[in-house]
Amino acid sequence: MLRGHVFIATSLDGFIARRDGDIGWLEEKSISAARLDGENEDHGYADFLAGMDGIIMGRRTFEKVLTFDSWPFDKPVVVLSRFISAVDLPSDIAGRVTILNQPPRAVAEYLAGRGWEHAYIDGGQVIQAFLREGLIADLVITRIPILLGDGLPLFGAIEDHTELRHLGTKAFPSGFVQSRYKVLG
Repeated sequence: MLRGHVFIATSLDGFIARRDGDIGWLEEKSISAARLDGENEDHGYADFLAGMDGIIMGRRTFEKVLTFDSWPFDKPVVVLSRFISAVDLPSDIAGRVTILNQPPRAVAEYLAGRGWEHAYIDGGQVIQAFLREGLIADLVITRIPILLGDGLPLFGAIEDHTELRHLGTKAFPSGFVQSRYKVLG
């Protein structure tokens, strides 16, 4: 079965974006002078992504990525959506992005059947859905030293608890604090 892996940043108060989906706060140079000191830090994202067969994201995350200056992924991307289809894809990424309208377990089985073993799971709602289905193996959560006060939380309400094992935490000169967890159930 496909194993899902999360690598994501949140504000100190646990938000991945502002209410309107804006993530500009992740790039603002004005957050703090300490953050500027760590501008060239390696937070492990490239190594993490190198170990993935591809990326699974939600429609909102996909739409945000489309606003970037260039397509940031060399790996195959699967977008989960009930609202868009392959005909909606920009021509420059056609063939590199697959749109699926299936629940997490069906997506995992479909991709496992195509040889995927490890998938980067991105987007708050998609992460939550894969967690509910027991399809996330581990999480790398980087806390950014900013309080947003309100926004889109990484974790929403859950029906039952999800037990995690802390694997380690690293603090960076920028003030970023990155923790790794194994999902136990």
